[in-house]
Amino acid sequence: MITIIQRVSQAQVHIAGSEVGCIGRGIMALVAVEKLDTEKSARRLFERILNYRIFPDAEGRMNLNLQAIEGGLLLIPQFTLAADTQSGNRPSFTAAATPEHGRAIFDYFVAHAKEHYGQVELGQFGADMQVALINDGPVTFTLKV
Repeated sequence: MITIIQRVSQAQVHIAGSEVGCIGRGIMALVAVEKLDTEKSARRLFERILNYRIFPDAEGRMNLNLQAIEGGLLLIPQFTLAADTQSGNRPSFTAAATPEHGRAIFDYFVAHAKEHYGQVELGQFGADMQVALINDGPVTFTLKV
């Protein structure tokens, strides 16, 4: 699994003009499922997101994780992160999970996240979404498990 996490002061996702997810301070995560990913991959990725220390402490150092600041978590499915962009002028999606497998693993990832963290908002798998955010810093990281 691949994710791009962004430290945000706020983020929202809209589908067909309606807001479906919104957080204040926290992490917005764009999440892609690859062919070989499993429920174990999903659990490991969630642990990394939850525990990744990207929020400033009293001295301004990135020492605090999402739990420490009691921030929101906005999860956005984005299969394009699994693209191979090494050559040519068009991405290849051979590493991406099939839609069925991707949805199953993403749904498991979401259920696991909601079970272990109280402030989870979502985009919708397979939907045309408009995502707006204020990247705080900016602070952005790519995580892969």
